[in-house]
Amino acid sequence: MIIKPRTRGFICTTAHPAGCARQVEEQITYIKGKPAIQGPKNVLVIGASTGYGLSARIAAAFGANANTIGVYRPSAGSEKRTASAGWYNSAAFEEAASREGLKSFSVTGDAFADETKDHVIEVIRQELGQVDLVVYSVASARRVDPETGEAVNSVLKPIGQSYTNKTVNFHNGEVTDITIEPATEEEIRQTVTVMGGDDWEQWMNRLQAAGVLAEGVRTVAFSYIGSDITQAIYRQGSIGRAKDDLEATAGRLTDKLNGLDGKAYVTVSKALVTQSSSAIPVVPLYISALYKVMKAKGLHEGTIEQMYRLFADRLYTGSAPEVDEIGRIRIDDWELQEDVQDEVKRIWEQVTTDNIHEISDLDGYRREFFQLFGFETEGVDYEADVNPDVQVRNLR
Repeated sequence: MIIKPRTRGFICTTAHPAGCARQVEEQITYIKGKPAIQGPKNVLVIGASTGYGLSARIAAAFGANANTIGVYRPSAGSEKRTASAGWYNSAAFEEAASREGLKSFSVTGDAFADETKDHVIEVIRQELGQVDLVVYSVASARRVDPETGEAVNSVLKPIGQSYTNKTVNFHNGEVTDITIEPATEEEIRQTVTVMGGDDWEQWMNRLQAAGVLAEGVRTVAFSYIGSDITQAIYRQGSIGRAKDDLEATAGRLTDKLNGLDGKAYVTVSKALVTQSSSAIPVVPLYISALYKVMKAKGLHEGTIEQMYRLFADRLYTGSAPEVDEIGRIRIDDWELQEDVQDEVKRIWEQVTTDNIHEISDLDGYRREFFQLFGFETEGVDYEADVNPDVQVRNLR
């Protein structure tokens, strides 16, 4: 079929296999063009098909020559329906890893489910023995608690009082004000359950009990702090409570891993175009302004540049990673430079529907949004007939 993007709000309901494959190859080319990473050898990536999880897997495999296991949701296509972008990304990764002679395996399932965790443990035992790095990169709006069976949902709301600020419809460039009502205590609880550290901790507990964590193991999860502009809706909102919980979990996990000389870290990353960030009011407009400034200053990074910097300059330098006052690894440092934030705030005060394309990088934001799904990628013929039914090598 000839595959075109079909959007519904902040998601695209189609994905292009050739576009996704090209973008994976571009990330691999970037990593192979950098100095080798003296890093992990056997890596488990939970949430491995898109965003930071995918880029972390690419950095480990093609930067450190690591064997990898990637965990992600099953979402295969058919002759009449496209798969998810994550499925196509993973298929492309597995093909590239095979060409390089790297061991790599894909496990599909619900990352929150005990059955998935147990299956992954068996694959580790059979194929790798143990893992020395666990990357946790799960972002979901819903979770079924494996112990209670309760289905809970996350919300993106402020806490305590309603919040009003600018936002943008990134499809048409319309800048408007939006007011978001505060989260209830029950909504906050559910958001923490979905997006906090509980599932990360369950994964690590189960992996450690099974004896598949190597001596000196490290585990990393991702967080965000961001600008004053987004604080009320993000870090001081319901999702911020979940990130607080995630960061507290890192301390508990480090204590539990002490017998293995292991460490758990939360990495604070920069604002990027992801499926998750596209869903948060205010954030797409902030990112559009941020991209304009960081590109002009030569400081812009995507997920692959961030993951290379995390591995090469933070995690695997031969000494303990530099951390902030509460133990977090910071790769949001360039975003939060004073000169960057001052310029972003100047744009924020001035931006309107009439001038948004001139003073921000909304066009770049929109392009990256569609690239998440394999569209608007250079070198791809989007008029060509393609088969959406792509198989994933080494699917376990």
